[in-house]
Amino acid sequence: MKNIILDKIDKSEALRYLGYRNTKIDDNLLSLIDESEEEVRKLANPRYIYKVFDFSETSEGITFSNTNLTLKGNSIKNHLANCEKAVAMAVTIGEGIDRNIRILSHTNLAKSVVFDAFSSAAIEQVCNKVEDIIREEFKEYKMTFRFGIGYGDLPLSHQKDFVKVLDATKKIGITVGNSHMMIPTKSVTAIIGLSKEKIKKANRNCADCNLMGNCNILKSGNHCY
Repeated sequence: MKNIILDKIDKSEALRYLGYRNTKIDDNLLSLIDESEEEVRKLANPRYIYKVFDFSETSEGITFSNTNLTLKGNSIKNHLANCEKAVAMAVTIGEGIDRNIRILSHTNLAKSVVFDAFSSAAIEQVCNKVEDIIREEFKEYKMTFRFGIGYGDLPLSHQKDFVKVLDATKKIGITVGNSHMMIPTKSVTAIIGLSKEKIKKANRNCADCNLMGNCNILKSGNHCY
């Protein structure tokens, strides 16, 4: 696995998570932005794992070959339509980020919000870098976008079994709690389809997302796609 280094974090992406759009930023916030970016870069420990599976379609969803994992729902079937293989991936930036968010929530609430936004931007950048690594390895294939566990009608309850199939607890330290949320919280699981044929661009929309009604990005008038 290639090492991933965060040289810088996209400030515009972090501001989007904060809900800022064409809004003047005061000096106090600018200071928190600079501090948070530097601290996230220092504390982040990017780790990732991915495996490539053949898969079969069932009435319930899709099943990864040589596993007991069936991902249920029509959304994942549509996502992998006309694909020959599926890439299962898990990515995290580590427990140090969570620890600092907890500390800041008790000592500097304003900074904790900014730090959290930069952490979210950081995990997104790491996921993009992992996607680039996968694209480089499978040059002969076209790739779909990342389809997260919990997106569309794919149940979030698959999270624990998905992490288990990847051996992500042992390999990169991701665990899954009773509420199906991952620890560290700045972690991502996703499926990418690989196809020899041109992939039709999917129509992504907020209505298919489990965060619908509780999304800070949408509340700010933006969207994530």
